[in-house]
Amino acid sequence: MKNHQKFTSAALALTMTLSLAACGGESSVESAAPAESQAAESQAASTVYKIGICNYVDDASLNQIVDNIQQQLAAIGEKNGVTFDIDYDNCNADDAVMEQIIANFIADDVNLMIGVATPVAMKMQAATEDNQIPVVFAAVSDPVSAGLVDSLEAPGANLTGTSDYLDTNAVMDLIFAADPNASKIGLLYDQGQDSSATPIAHAKEYLESRNIEYVERTGTNNEEVLLAAQALVADGVDAVFTPTDNTIMTAELSIYETFIDAGIPHYTGADSFALNGAFLGYGVDYANLGVETADMVADILLNGADPASTPVKTFDNGTATVNTETCEALGLDYDTVKAAFAPLCTQVLSITTAESFDDLNQ
Repeated sequence: MKNHQKFTSAALALTMTLSLAACGGESSVESAAPAESQAAESQAASTVYKIGICNYVDDASLNQIVDNIQQQLAAIGEKNGVTFDIDYDNCNADDAVMEQIIANFIADDVNLMIGVATPVAMKMQAATEDNQIPVVFAAVSDPVSAGLVDSLEAPGANLTGTSDYLDTNAVMDLIFAADPNASKIGLLYDQGQDSSATPIAHAKEYLESRNIEYVERTGTNNEEVLLAAQALVADGVDAVFTPTDNTIMTAELSIYETFIDAGIPHYTGADSFALNGAFLGYGVDYANLGVETADMVADILLNGADPASTPVKTFDNGTATVNTETCEALGLDYDTVKAAFAPLCTQVLSITTAESFDDLNQ
């Protein structure tokens, strides 16, 4: 409503200026030009783009993405004299709630929707087939296999975005760099998570090629994930691998001590897992992913970029983040671990256990 009032005020000021010019003779007409220009600038400055953001679940990685999208859009809006009116909601992995949130965005005539994580992006794709509202997704691990785009280079429809594709073989290499004698690996994931399908398949291929035994345990909620973690301990695995799986990410704070007590390092596909207690997170910088997502949104809304021909943004997966507290609790020396990982990574970073990244700065 405030933006509408600004627009109305600018139009009224322009009308009054022109009326005074008509009554004031030639000199008044000449002086009206700057006022008219100022009114036009004021009107342009009040341009509002309505954006709907739906987050899949409340976890450290996805929340970090959303925070950085909002911050970057605010900065872009200030720089360009426009307003990004953001309606943010979180469906908490509930399909019915997700559909209602998206329906609300459409009813509110948003200019663009942002879907954070694969399930949300897929629902937005289905909801925009007819209306063709632009959709920018964030943190979709495999947008081609999910059927969201024709290719990374040429999406082909009204969707594009950022991918947090995980180099699974790189994570496997880290496991055996730290423990060359590991003979049984646990795979912990949610079968219903599209983001886990491809990396789990790649992990199996990797392990089978080396004749390494693996055990699969799955869960769809915190209670099931905790039981799955306890089962992996009973299975006697030497290490556990989890890809960028939002279900396991949400449960990490509940399971990391289970693995620590058993002396089992948990290797995962994002630094947020390490933040929440996992031994290692490997993958993209989610803060940067959020910034890049916002830049794509701005390019579409401000510059008229076509999602169909805007390449999906991918990132280097070369950063390993080690939880130093977990490292010590497992009886491992951080400097030794870092030295083993360094040749296989762009960089090795350290982190301590917290619920969110904001907690680290307090």
